[in-house]
Amino acid sequence: MAKTLKVAIVQMSMGADPAANTARALALSTEAVAAGAELVCLPELFRSRYFCQSEDAAHYALAEEIPGPTTAAFEKLAARSGATLVLSLFERRAPGLYHNTAVVIDGAKGMLGKYRKMHIPDDPRYYEKYYFTPGDLGFRAWDTGAGRIGVLVCWDQWYPEGARLTALKGAQILIYPTAIGWHPEEKAALGERQHAAWETIQRSHAIANGCFVVAINRTGFEPEPGGSGGIEFWGQSFVAAPDGHLLVKASSTQQSVLYAELDLGAIERQRQGWPFLRDRRIDAYQPITQRFDDE
Repeated sequence: MAKTLKVAIVQMSMGADPAANTARALALSTEAVAAGAELVCLPELFRSRYFCQSEDAAHYALAEEIPGPTTAAFEKLAARSGATLVLSLFERRAPGLYHNTAVVIDGAKGMLGKYRKMHIPDDPRYYEKYYFTPGDLGFRAWDTGAGRIGVLVCWDQWYPEGARLTALKGAQILIYPTAIGWHPEEKAALGERQHAAWETIQRSHAIANGCFVVAINRTGFEPEPGGSGGIEFWGQSFVAAPDGHLLVKASSTQQSVLYAELDLGAIERQRQGWPFLRDRRIDAYQPITQRFDDE
């Protein structure tokens, strides 16, 4: 029988103290599982403010090993509740080697595995290439108590290839921990279109792959370390159904726990009606592995 799943999105604002951020994330996740959530998802790099606004070697001190103290704390919650938890962490893999890493913790089983962010941006106030080595684990999916899930991270959300390859591994739910927002000086002119593009591309992943998409953003303004700028994170976390319609959507400004009921049976019904996987021309897609076709 098809399963109905209760998912919780933890949309947070982050302060300067990583310990306080972690404690709040744990408290909000505890609130979510107490309300019956079977899958709880946290934003990208929730332990700290978004430090990639500047290039500063001091920020490497925010990284931790995986498994480590944060995964241990959330494993205790998962074991008590039986819930599946998705965390986004700054991973210290070895001296001088760091990743932007998502972790899947599944009830009493503990940590099932991790996904290292594949696409790493290098844009004004998003200087991630300074900090993160591109992922080397590939696109992944895991069988959990909350269904078969796949996790990608932020900049990955703009790439249909990542969504498709994760869906082809059987993921029923694509989960995107995110830290994205406006440069305040651009918001009046570009803000509405920027946000609409972000939401549209992820809803398109749901449609093209016939699966659910869960996008978890942070909210609030975070100043640029040592600078005069900053990012106004636009919140508006959401869950999209396999036909692309929004089941729930958070506000742009409020920290909140948002809940959605997912009918996993909708995946097969949607794919029967819109059989995109059936009609893929896999014999014709070899050029996709080229950077660009110059001919």
